[in-house]
Amino acid sequence: MTTSTIVWIVVVVIAAASLIAAIAWVARKKRTEHHRVQAGDIREKAVEQSHEVGQREALADETAAKARAAQAEAEAMSAHAAGLQHQAQAHRTDAATSRNELNRQFERADKIDPDSPTSADPDSDASADPDSDASATARDDSETRDTPRGTRAGKQGRPPMPRAG
Repeated sequence: MTTSTIVWIVVVVIAAASLIAAIAWVARKKRTEHHRVQAGDIREKAVEQSHEVGQREALADETAAKARAAQAEAEAMSAHAAGLQHQAQAHRTDAATSRNELNRQFERADKIDPDSPTSADPDSDASADPDSDASATARDDSETRDTPRGTRAGKQGRPPMPRAG
């Protein structure tokens, strides 16, 4: 082989290697640019999703705050209800005490009044015995009855007795 042929082979090899290197460099640059564009698209989508996620987090925080407020209101209402129940029980106790005192007054008046139908009852001996069933029934009736013992339904107290002149 001649030197000129060798030189031409070397020049062609160098040119081919340069061409291959240039093609590889362009392909690499193109791939890198494609990755940059792809990463930018992913970032844009992430920013959009970040806004949506922020809205969801705000909604979750708002809902949690409403739940805490409702819980606090429920606890306050429960405490108020417990207070009202306590007051109702105190009023019930006071009313029962007043009812018992009122019934005792009617019983005392019945014992003193000679015209009272209860003082002439044959069962009056049974009502004196606290262990008898009639006495227990009379006590139960006096505690649950709307009208006091010794009065007629719809009237307060006994009608006035005519006085002898």
